[in-house]
Amino acid sequence: MPHAYRNAAVFAALLGLTRTASKIGDFWVQDDFSARIKGASDDYPVTYVDPHTREKTVHGTADGRKACLHHCLTYTATQAILAGLGARALGIRLHPGAAAAALAVSFSTHYLADRRVPGKGVLEKLAAKTGNTMLYELADAGMNGAFHLDILCTNRGGRTVSFV
Repeated sequence: MPHAYRNAAVFAALLGLTRTASKIGDFWVQDDFSARIKGASDDYPVTYVDPHTREKTVHGTADGRKACLHHCLTYTATQAILAGLGARALGIRLHPGAAAAALAVSFSTHYLADRRVPGKGVLEKLAAKTGNTMLYELADAGMNGAFHLDILCTNRGGRTVSFV
């Protein structure tokens, strides 16, 4: 196989593996607490109702950052594991430094996109600058515009209850 075709095939395989891993990390690995609290701030606290005990707790900036960090760590670990296992199964040799750099970019952009503090979040500001504020704010009939804009940036949804 010519070198250019092999590179394209490796890229496509790794893209498929990491996109699949991102879905698993976002929808199966992420816990309910992280999904709901990761956008909390002191100015916009989030009340969490434990689904088992029905206990209500209020969370601000520190808890929001911790929840987002926890989610992004498990999300990135899911990508690392699935991409690593998939690459091994397909006979693809990954350069450790390149893999670590790619995962660091994924972690960082995912954190920025998921830390959706109203009026201060990177994704919200990006949506405003690109004329996508209405899509970002859409939360109707099971749709969540911020989630769909997030997919374009890092493939992740947000704290909005309508999606998670």
